[in-house]
Amino acid sequence: MENLDIAKVFYEIADLLEIKGDNPFRIRSYRNAGLVIEGLPVNIKSILERNEEELEEIPGIGESLHEKIVEMLKTGKCHFHQELLKELSPTLLDLLKVSGVGPKKVKLFYDQLGIRSVEELEKAGKEGKLRDLPGMGEKSEEKILKGIKSLKAGAGRFGLAVGLSYANQIVEYLRKMSGVVDVVPAGSLRRWKETIGDLDILVTAKKAGPVMDRFIAFPDVASVVARGETKTTVVLKNGMQTDVRVLEEKAFGSALQYFTGSKAHNVAIRDRAKRMGLKISEYGVFREKDEKWITGETEEEVYKAVGLPWIPPEVRENRGEIEAAEKGRLPELIKVEDIKGDLHVHTKESDGGNTIEELVDYAVKKGYEYIAITDHSKAVGIAHGLNEERLLKQIEEIDKFNKRLTAHGSRFTVLKGTEVDIKGDGTLDLDEKVLKKLDIVIGAVHSRFNMPEDEMTTRLIAAIETDLVNVIAHPTGRLLTGREAYPLNMEKVLEAAKKYNVAMEVNSYPDRLDLNDIHCKLAKDMGVMLVISTDTHMKQHMDNIRFGVNTARRGWVEKKDVLNTRPLNEVLKLLKKK
Repeated sequence: MENLDIAKVFYEIADLLEIKGDNPFRIRSYRNAGLVIEGLPVNIKSILERNEEELEEIPGIGESLHEKIVEMLKTGKCHFHQELLKELSPTLLDLLKVSGVGPKKVKLFYDQLGIRSVEELEKAGKEGKLRDLPGMGEKSEEKILKGIKSLKAGAGRFGLAVGLSYANQIVEYLRKMSGVVDVVPAGSLRRWKETIGDLDILVTAKKAGPVMDRFIAFPDVASVVARGETKTTVVLKNGMQTDVRVLEEKAFGSALQYFTGSKAHNVAIRDRAKRMGLKISEYGVFREKDEKWITGETEEEVYKAVGLPWIPPEVRENRGEIEAAEKGRLPELIKVEDIKGDLHVHTKESDGGNTIEELVDYAVKKGYEYIAITDHSKAVGIAHGLNEERLLKQIEEIDKFNKRLTAHGSRFTVLKGTEVDIKGDGTLDLDEKVLKKLDIVIGAVHSRFNMPEDEMTTRLIAAIETDLVNVIAHPTGRLLTGREAYPLNMEKVLEAAKKYNVAMEVNSYPDRLDLNDIHCKLAKDMGVMLVISTDTHMKQHMDNIRFGVNTARRGWVEKKDVLNTRPLNEVLKLLKKK
């Protein structure tokens, strides 16, 4: 089992215990364990193989959880998890994938109507049996039916982080072979799309046969769909189809361009080539009149053949990138190295897993100049949010911490902040006098996601107009694995953000990626500043910054468009309110 597999088991145990109505502290311990394991920078299997005692050094993992990790690594299963699934039925977990359905609602549907599956939930909704349940209503019923429809529409797709994890494992696995020259993931994964349907792995090697033999022996292969001379298709144990193609070195660039896509981009490139008397395929660039091969060893050569500079994979969606390339106006896209600090970080004071000192140590190792501590406000009770008194105490603690950093010759700075809840009427969850003592105020919606579009738009604009908020976090509230974005007039919100000098967050958490690429481009075009943050709850989550950066790249975002690419003095100047 990999880190993500173990984390998933702990998340499922937490969900099942919550459905049962178990102890909240016990539930939280399993959720936190999932966060810890998911965020580990090393493969937990390698820790066990090296020295089992090192598992005890993982923060937040007690003796019981330690035993379960060892059990899963040695047997591939967790007995406690299996017992819960037998008791409650594994199909109950599928209900949690429906937008608007959490563990409490699953318990309600199960207790009141005996609903165990998405199909049964849909049937009950269509028959009008959900609306009369406690806390429900006709609108809630309609929302659940809509969520089921969206879930079915997205079936067979996987989150970017899941695809990346498996792709990296396969790439590393195949690269260990003698005779392999290069291994590169292509497809929507290389374009950093937020979800992917399958994996495409391209290989250059001296002989194809041994590569195919090794690929079908990959431990996570569940079945072999087809094994050919140059292409083999398998289905992994998580249901993801994966293709490996072995190519000649002379055609590697053209194949990489072809299989990276998108389809719309490739069609436009081929049309351009045709007008120039050329033909482009995965095998190279050919002269159309006599089928003579011209080039194709690198992607740069393919684009040069049609009179264009190389186009970054993230923007290959036929959204104007070809015209921009032709005119020499492709943006200089932001890079991970441009980020100088993380402005959305949680500590143990709310629902994080690390102390300020631990977070700072990790941020310093990443080369950052600053982080902002932005624990939840009191309205988010499940996250142990801070009230005014606790926040004032944290402000004092951060001031003292910064003085100690200065005394030790460090130039690193911890910013005082909060992720303050935006209430239904647009007011903020903390007193104005306390908010004004902070370096950064991040406003966020954590409740009443089913408000109509005009009301939700008014809610966010009202929060912006308080002139107390610096950033709007995860602005559409979506979770890629289970919650649709709430209805919102983004253009109106961005107009208000521009007027009041409020930045919009690109949340790097892989299940959020919110703002999405389209909204990033809209914000850039409207002159609204962006912040790329990780919403860190475990220090290792800071490494997720690459997901936010690449989402922003898909939206044509440049370094100048992002607040936290600037040094601290500029950040503080831009954050300062009237």
